[in-house]
Amino acid sequence: MGTEDPAGLIDRYLQLCEDRQLAEASRLLAPGVLIVFPGGRVFGSLTEMAAAATGRYRWVRKHRDRYLVGTEAGGDRTSVTSLGTLYGEDNDGSPFDRIRYADVFLLQDGLITEQHVYNDLAVDLPTSRI
Repeated sequence: MGTEDPAGLIDRYLQLCEDRQLAEASRLLAPGVLIVFPGGRVFGSLTEMAAAATGRYRWVRKHRDRYLVGTEAGGDRTSVTSLGTLYGEDNDGSPFDRIRYADVFLLQDGLITEQHVYNDLAVDLPTSRI
């Protein structure tokens, strides 16, 4: 694994994604990365993920409250879970805040091999507005 601590790497990755510095964030992804968003939407790149998010809300960011770091059972990958809340603005300009999220990552050799995103955005915002 690289020299950066796993939680620090994930924090940097999430900030780059929020800032839409997708080329730089993509350098933290392993070839063949698996990115899974709510509803079972699967992406193989950040470009695909960003394109799919277009029109779902105006913008969204994260209050990253804490990280849980562990080792995958029976494997050589490190798991990192980022917990916190989302805030942003929906399509009609209304702000939203305090939407729970959990992002689960698997890292191997200093790169992200999987990202699984879970959040209550669809529960807290009417479907017609996301």
